[in-house]
Amino acid sequence: MLRILLAEDNTELRHLMKIRLNRAGYDVVEAGDGLEALDILAKTQVHLLIVDVMMPNMDGCELTAALRSANIDTPILMVTAKGGLDDKKTGFHAGADDYLVKPVDMDEMLLHIEALLRRSRISREKEMVIGSTVLNEDRLSVTCGAQEILLRRKEFQLLFLLLSYKGRIFTRQMLMDEIWGYDSETDQRTVDVHIKRLREKFSDNADFSIQTVRGLGYKAVEK
Repeated sequence: MLRILLAEDNTELRHLMKIRLNRAGYDVVEAGDGLEALDILAKTQVHLLIVDVMMPNMDGCELTAALRSANIDTPILMVTAKGGLDDKKTGFHAGADDYLVKPVDMDEMLLHIEALLRRSRISREKEMVIGSTVLNEDRLSVTCGAQEILLRRKEFQLLFLLLSYKGRIFTRQMLMDEIWGYDSETDQRTVDVHIKRLREKFSDNADFSIQTVRGLGYKAVEK
């Protein structure tokens, strides 16, 4: 079971969020401030953190910055009552991976969590093998036999995501949210451009192909 550390000083909100997370199948450990969260992390493995910005003793930005300074790359979803651009910049510069503004919509929270965990899986696994094709995240490369194709980071992330869930249909918006982020102002046509590039580069690949699902989006299939 995936474990989430929920650092929130509002006891009632923390309780409601924990109930929703438990129902979604996550194990939850709770902290009332940043210092308590650090104590928990010293003895408990977690797969994702939900961190409130305004907390006593050590706030969410301080906690996030401390974790990143210690080279801890666990995904962090920051939650705050402040939704201004400057506030978001502060959180992202501290090392947050994503941002939610209060009042928290529980369904939206779960979507953000699922996306962060998928990105974390891509980063953690580093390599994927499909038939004779090898995707290497460190090199941003795809190797098939003696041929190695180097990709741009977004191209690699897009291909890795599609191949991680072979046969699953992803809408353009889902791909935008996963690869470019929920707050991206990039046009959805960017997805089409990246898919076109990938198809051109792997048109003769014997192990997979990327298919268009009319009216829905894209999926990768294994040959």
